[in-house]
Amino acid sequence: MSKIKNIESYKAIKSSVVTIGTFDGVHIGHQKIVRQLIESSHLNDLTSVILTFFPHPRMVLQKDANIKLLNTIEERSQILKDLGLDYLIIKGFSLEFSRLSAEDFVKTILVDKLRAKKVIIGYDHRFGRNRNADIQDLKRFGEKYEFDVEEISAQDVNDVSVSSTKVREALKNGDIKKANAYLGYNFMLSGTVIKGRELGRQINFPTANIRIEEDYKLIPKQGSFVVSSKIDDHIVHGMMNIGVNPTVNGDKESIEVHFFDFNKDIYGQNIQVNLLSRIRDEQKFGSVEALKNQLKKDKNTALEFLTHNSDAK
Repeated sequence: MSKIKNIESYKAIKSSVVTIGTFDGVHIGHQKIVRQLIESSHLNDLTSVILTFFPHPRMVLQKDANIKLLNTIEERSQILKDLGLDYLIIKGFSLEFSRLSAEDFVKTILVDKLRAKKVIIGYDHRFGRNRNADIQDLKRFGEKYEFDVEEISAQDVNDVSVSSTKVREALKNGDIKKANAYLGYNFMLSGTVIKGRELGRQINFPTANIRIEEDYKLIPKQGSFVVSSKIDDHIVHGMMNIGVNPTVNGDKESIEVHFFDFNKDIYGQNIQVNLLSRIRDEQKFGSVEALKNQLKKDKNTALEFLTHNSDAK
């Protein structure tokens, strides 16, 4: 799959089947639509294309700085690649673009740029200036510009919106098992390993501190988790804490991972941490020794989980 960060640089080699959307999370509802898109591309000898927008339209139109997304663009790209998509094309969203008329959007983007021969879209999809065009308008444009429109059923559209809401709520509540079930894969956090206070090293639980650059990325409820990462082509397991480290008077939220049987220097590396299970809420302990004892129990809990879920990745 190719990820095109700027639609202007996309050169269509052949005609395409296109769907449009954020696809945040690429959860099981989204995956059904993506597979429908890819199957249609194979049957009709077309290129499969997802057109997405970034920043998220709400960040631009509503100045909603508090919106949190399930995936970064890079994470979303990797999941879609694994599903077999040909192209993820990102269109920069701006106030100027939002004022583009529905027909101008269809003509300049879908027809001229993407060479769309088929558009797969939800029955309730709205587009163009002030979102004043609907699927009936798209079908009318399809007749004019010679592309087909395939409607995603109400049930499938509802599955997508409900699943997105349920994933977010599950993560906010710390229910990783439920979130992962809706996603169809393990929720992930991606970031750079940076130097921390190195307090974990002093109690024999050294940690990799993860800095996530994207402030729009949703972070789950604070607590401890069983996790996995792929480092230098090897799967390594460990436990992660999201929180402020109240026992040692921390005041800023951090994300720290203690990997089991691992002692490589990975400072500066960008790693992906997959959340497999939740161990407990973050707690404040009466002493560092009490914290150390709890971490030993957490490690045993994590190892027991991994023993009973040997395929966890």
